[in-house]
Parts: sequence; C-alpha cells; structure tokens
Amino acid sequence: MESSSLPPAMEVGEYRNWAELPPELISSILHRLGAIEILENAQKVCRSWRRVCKDPSMWRKIDMHNSEDMECDLEIMCRHAVDRSQGGLVEIDLWYFATDDLLNYIADRSSNLRSLRLKRCSYITDDGFVEAVVKLPLLEDLEVSYGSLSGESLKVIGQSCLKMKTLKLNRHPQKENDEDALAIAETMPGLRHLQMFGNGLSDTALNAILDSCSNLEYLDLRRCFNVNLVVGDLQKRCCERVKVVRHPNDSTHDYPFDASFIDMGSSDDEYPYGFSDIELMSDDEYDDFYDLSGASDHSDDDPFDYYDDMLF
Repeated sequence: MESSSLPPAMEVGEYRNWAELPPELISSILHRLGAIEILENAQKVCRSWRRVCKDPSMWRKIDMHNSEDMECDLEIMCRHAVDRSQGGLVEIDLWYFATDDLLNYIADRSSNLRSLRLKRCSYITDDGFVEAVVKLPLLEDLEVSYGSLSGESLKVIGQSCLKMKTLKLNRHPQKENDEDALAIAETMPGLRHLQMFGNGLSDTALNAILDSCSNLEYLDLRRCFNVNLVVGDLQKRCCERVKVVRHPNDSTHDYPFDASFIDMGSSDDEYPYGFSDIELMSDDEYDDFYDLSGASDHSDDDPFDYYDDMLF
C-alpha cells in the first residue's frame, strides 16, 4: 500500500476537532483574519480559540477594513480590540467609521503605535487629528486617504513625529495648492516614501520637497497635474534624487481605490484634466450604515464583554 505524502501533523483526520489544534497553529490562522472577523466569528469557535483571541500578541496589528453593509457598532468593536492589545498596538488600519473620539481613544492607549492608516474617514477633524497625533511620537507610517487633513495639521505631524518615514496623502485631484507640500518640506526631512495622489502641488513646492527630503526613495505623483515632469529640469532632478518616481499620468492599476476619471469638459482656466470619479459615502449613507452615538470612553455596556465571560 502506498504511503501518504502528507507530513504526520497533516494526516487526514489528525485535527478533526478544531479545539485540539496547537495554540501556535490557531494563532497562525487567526493572524490571517481581520479584527472584525476575529471578534464576530473566530473567537466563538471554541474555548481554546477564544483563549488565543484574547492574547495581547494577537492585537499588535488591528485591521478594521469593514464592508459597508455591516450592522455591528464598529467603534465599540475597535475600542475593544485596542483594549485587548494592552498597550502593545503598533499598527492600525481604519476605513470609513473612525471619529475624533475613537482616534484619541487609540492614541491614549497606544503610545507605541508606529503605523496609522485612515481611509475615507471623513468624520475626523483637523483638531481631533492634531490632539491625537501629538501623543504618538513613535509614528513612522501615516496614511490619510480622502480625509480633511490641512497643511497646518501636517506641520504638527512633522514636528511631533520625528521618526516619520512614510506618508500617503491621497486626495481628489486639486487645483494648484502648495500648502501640503510646503508643510512636508518644512517639517518631514526624514521621509523615504511619499505618495501624494491627486495633490495640487506646483513645480515650486515639488522642488522644495526635493531640497528638504534628501532620503526620499519613492515619490508617487500620480494625478498631480499641476507639476510639469515632461519638459525642463524638474524631471531630471526627480530621477537623480529619487529611486522610484510615479508620474502624473502613470497607470493607476495598482492604486487601492477607484481612480477612474471622467472628462468633465472643464476649460483650461478651470481645470484642464477633468476630475476623479472616486466616490466617498455621503453623510446620509454614513447615518444609514453606522450609528456611533452609543460609543463612549467607558465600556460598562460593551457588548463584546460577553465574549470574554462566556463559557463553552
């Protein structure tokens, strides 16, 4: 009889009982899931899975990439995940639902945070962002995609987060506006990776970034139609100083958001390149999907406490 080619631990039927999987294998499985999947489903499988799910090491990275039709309270869920990290959180990725209160809740409990990614989080204000970011001195990687971050807030980031190496600041294509770029040039000389999709920076502001950010290795200027990298010395200067440069008209096939464009028939004086078709949820749509009115800094009524106390 031909012997099986599977290793002993993978023989058919070896681990039919999910509860008997070794903790290191359970952990490996769970690290492939997002925070929502863990809290909503995985930790309910059995007691041994719940035990691994409560381990603070499981919550060093929190990914709250939610679907738009979820009915659970994502803010309460996120707070619970942050609490489980017990101060060990180093990376968090939030989509749509983040608020000023939530961001400050995270900052107050995660002084070791190194990576913060906020995507389409339109509820976060400049004041709320600044209040939180000054508490995160170890921050190295920041993404704010389609938010309302101002140039003044960017200056605070640069002045407070001296280890900043990666910044992704993605916007709808803008008319000429150098505020963001000049703030970056003034306060973030250590940047190595800079993405400014759709930004309104001009040649002058780009030159300021090249002058100040001498360690820059990657520069993404896709849909930045106010810079001229076709003629003149600016393109040569970019190529000499930066290893990888993405030009304004380069392909967006690897861009994580919908970057299709519509020709709006704008005049040359208004905006010669048309506008992005990237869509953000309206306030009414947010209200339909997310009711965050019950969230607070106190977790006496936290529905996820149920999972910590339940017995199987």
